[in-house]
Amino acid sequence: MTPGPGPTSGSRLPQLLVSVLLLGIADSMIGPYLVLFGADEAQLSPLQVGVFISVIAVSGLAVSTWLGRRYDRSASRAPAFIALAAPAVGYLALTTTTRYAMLLLIAAAFLGAGMAAFPQLFSLARTHLDRSGGGATRRGTPALRSVWSLAWAIGPLIGAAVLAWQGYRGLLVLTALAFALVAVPLLLLGATPAMPSHPATGDPSIRLTRPMLLVAASFTLFHTAMLAGSVALPLYLTRTLERPDGDVGLLFSVCALVEVPAALSLTLLPARVRKHSVILLGMGLFVAYFLLVAASSSMPLLIGTQLARGVALAVVGALGITYVQDLLPLATGRATALYANTLTTGSLISGILAGATAQALGYRAALLLCGALSAVGCVLLASARQPRGAADTDLEPEPLGESGPGHQRSSENR
Repeated sequence: MTPGPGPTSGSRLPQLLVSVLLLGIADSMIGPYLVLFGADEAQLSPLQVGVFISVIAVSGLAVSTWLGRRYDRSASRAPAFIALAAPAVGYLALTTTTRYAMLLLIAAAFLGAGMAAFPQLFSLARTHLDRSGGGATRRGTPALRSVWSLAWAIGPLIGAAVLAWQGYRGLLVLTALAFALVAVPLLLLGATPAMPSHPATGDPSIRLTRPMLLVAASFTLFHTAMLAGSVALPLYLTRTLERPDGDVGLLFSVCALVEVPAALSLTLLPARVRKHSVILLGMGLFVAYFLLVAASSSMPLLIGTQLARGVALAVVGALGITYVQDLLPLATGRATALYANTLTTGSLISGILAGATAQALGYRAALLLCGALSAVGCVLLASARQPRGAADTDLEPEPLGESGPGHQRSSENR
């Protein structure tokens, strides 16, 4: 029997916040330096490094989808523990070898699974917060997203300090420990609330419909533009504008810091405001960001563009997760994995896309292409007709229970 709304699940937000913070720190400590590990420590060629990173991404897509389906069959913390234990083992294994074949095996078997940790934590958060009622999901998810942004503002600095102090071995060991520590607040989270009985295969409430695919394509284009822009911006700044390398870090830090209050401010939006409309505004702001940054040449103007970028990322990142979850209300794990996989797919495409465009047409053209991708994503999202359910009408989904998603209109009624 599904427990009704109450204070119990709402009291789990602190544990969830600590889990997301620790995961963000673990991910961001190693993220900026994994490529350098392959190039400097393992002496890999650029092509070998690219294959290594791509193997992690492909493995992450597969594991995220598998664990998402497992979560929907029986909601529990077990998939999250798997997604945390695997990278902990994997990063420790990287301290023992630099043989390329072994690196690819570690990437496929262990490191890719770490990409499933993010959707698993947000699936657990949705399940717990939905049971608490009182707008817990509306407030909780932006808070979790802001903590993730905060972690990415400080994690790379920790990684740089550890790398300078203890080298790659120390950084890999600390990363493994950080992934393991994420499990501690999850242990304190308590049992996962029971989910409604899993619907039969083919049930419209869990099937990926055409509008749902349009939404997924929209987020994929957004994330591709985001990541390709992250590749093009440093080169545009240092090559085209001839700014010092330190300015790159300044711009990215400003963006990360803006994301935190921007995500938290979403908790102040009235419940009647439509997520779909706010996300469209965020995507439109992202288009404007790329146009502005391509037209800017002075640091004050470039810093101003990062304000727009930070707000856009906060809006789409915080509301996008719950928006996709609302479209598949009986398949929270699958929905969250789908959203996370749009980011992973974007990472597979973005590097090659940004590099090829910059080499052929220049760095400013690469930024304008990112703006065009964002605009197409905006159009796709606008063209996906929305149901008259929680995904379209408000920022606060109805708590699961007797009046929950099982009694709402299916995602096909669009």
